[in-house]
Amino acid sequence: MNDAAKALKKFKPKHDFFVGIDSDGCAFDTMGIKQRECFCPWMIRYFGLQPVSQAARECKEFADLFSKTRGANRHKTVKLILEKLLPSHPLVKSRNFKVPQFPHYFAWVDDPKSVLSNEGLKKTIKKDGDKQAKKELALALEWSERVNWAVGEIVKEMPPFPYVRESLEKIRPLADVVVVSATPGEALVREWKEHDIAKYTDLIAGQECGTKQEHLEYATKGKYEKNHVLMIGDAKGDMKAAKANNALFYPINPGAEDESWKRFHDEAFNRFLKGRYAGKYQEKLIAEFDACLPEKPPWEKG
Repeated sequence: MNDAAKALKKFKPKHDFFVGIDSDGCAFDTMGIKQRECFCPWMIRYFGLQPVSQAARECKEFADLFSKTRGANRHKTVKLILEKLLPSHPLVKSRNFKVPQFPHYFAWVDDPKSVLSNEGLKKTIKKDGDKQAKKELALALEWSERVNWAVGEIVKEMPPFPYVRESLEKIRPLADVVVVSATPGEALVREWKEHDIAKYTDLIAGQECGTKQEHLEYATKGKYEKNHVLMIGDAKGDMKAAKANNALFYPINPGAEDESWKRFHDEAFNRFLKGRYAGKYQEKLIAEFDACLPEKPPWEKG
């Protein structure tokens, strides 16, 4: 376990309640610009998708913004696009384009022992003796580092959604607050400090600390009473991480982020503190959230 993850393990509650908050697309309106302007162009460049760039863009938007895989780890999403979504796209089929495959990289993504981060890639490249595996993993690392560079260059002065600051001000005196994200830690700290909201958090946990599920486990396991832990997120992965830790989940609905945060501020947080969140109230919110994120892309419907 690295030092960043150890900080979560050593975390000691100051309050009876805990709130975990995802960052990209949840606290900040950064999902769209990051995926469209940083991730996608460089995915097309590094993975050789120039002849079907339009289809690649549609696949990236669906996978990362408008489906049940929204917010997944970048490497898992690229594998999904290259292996499944893009080959099924009508534009790809009509042009008889063979989508490049990277079996060694895909195997690394699927390996439960892999740490799906730049550091994880570097360590695997050092250990793996297979020449083709090194080549594929080095390509993935170069792409991932270029994405981080692009995010640093492009994603600036993106404010949090309305009611995020007000909600944090309301949460802070009554609950412990940890940022739970798959984004690199450096970018998270920069964004939260840039808008002067890092001061409302106890810890900011990025991909270097493990998965979101691990973040919640390290920070909360055995430390809080039942129904005293709440995860706020905008993706299925956030909900899955909450369920795996027997935590409650508050959804920020894609396309209705402002309204979601206002409801949290005005209503949901109070219910959480008073023990009236679990059950029918949470189920109603999750049903709304589920309806926002389809499983199949538009071109596969019929």
